[in-house]
Amino acid sequence: MSSGTGMRVVVTGATGNVGTSVVRVLSEDPEIGSIRGLARRIPEWSPPKTEWSAVDLTSGRFDLVEEFAGADAVIHLAWAFQPTHDPATTWRTNVLGGIRVFDAVAEARVPALVHASSVGAYSPGPKDHAVTESWPTHGWPDAAYCREKAYLERALDTFERDHPGTRVVRMRPAFLFKRESASEQRRIFGGRFLPGPLARPDLLPFLPDVPGLRVQALHTDDAADAYRLAVLSPGARDAYNLAADPPVDAELLGEMLGTRRVRLPRTAARSAIAAAWGLHLLPASPHLFDAVLRLPLMDSTRARTELGWRPTRTATEVVEEFLQGVREGAGAPTEPMRGRKVG
Repeated sequence: MSSGTGMRVVVTGATGNVGTSVVRVLSEDPEIGSIRGLARRIPEWSPPKTEWSAVDLTSGRFDLVEEFAGADAVIHLAWAFQPTHDPATTWRTNVLGGIRVFDAVAEARVPALVHASSVGAYSPGPKDHAVTESWPTHGWPDAAYCREKAYLERALDTFERDHPGTRVVRMRPAFLFKRESASEQRRIFGGRFLPGPLARPDLLPFLPDVPGLRVQALHTDDAADAYRLAVLSPGARDAYNLAADPPVDAELLGEMLGTRRVRLPRTAARSAIAAAWGLHLLPASPHLFDAVLRLPLMDSTRARTELGWRPTRTATEVVEEFLQGVREGAGAPTEPMRGRKVG
């Protein structure tokens, strides 16, 4: 358990978009005594109070119980978005890997588990008003990402029933961006060879305006602060929505970029995405596009009132920072986050 020098926290998926922010935020908090970051590849990056373990959650060769021994909290962030053409592979990594983490938390008797759920776990919902954490979490079943996030919500239901002594927190953030994540997210969703300079407004002849394409965004560092607060707050339990205002849609993007909007039917947009995905030109699947069109807007009141959490950046500022990072090929000194400028 925790020593006299502060809490001990283990973070899975510690070298990705969210993980790098969580590790940094924890390392700067005087109440955190040590951090163990788990990742498939140990990075050159070495923040204060942090030690690394090379761990593959899909492999039985690694003893997660040993990695979690003595921890005051485990923050489970590890997630694989690809390959979208092979959902069995992402299922093994995300769902079976997640269940391995939950089981090890129980066996190691870790007092707190903070799990990275997502807006993607929610069932289809409204775009004109925000929903609370009581909205159903059955996901959009045709999209692997949503299906897997929703399944882990059910796994946590069982975990909480069987292990009432473990404090479980489920974070449900909106889409998370920061400048350093630009290259990683461009590769994941747009492909390795999508030129970053195409994010320049003067190169966009028009901006597609697809009905229903209205989502929320949040800076990754702001999400990381919510994870920190959840670890340090002994009364924090259950789910917390995390999002910044305002909602992002074609109208907002058009104003930001100074680009003319052109209405594009859902069917036309989906057909184009499906064709590119089918030809392996686009990593993001049409099933994920279907899900995004149906994601509800989230009310973050509970995180604000119970955790004292406040986003420090608006969604507009988040998107502007991210697009700048795409143009510059921004990255970070970890394998998933490496920067790369293309085009």
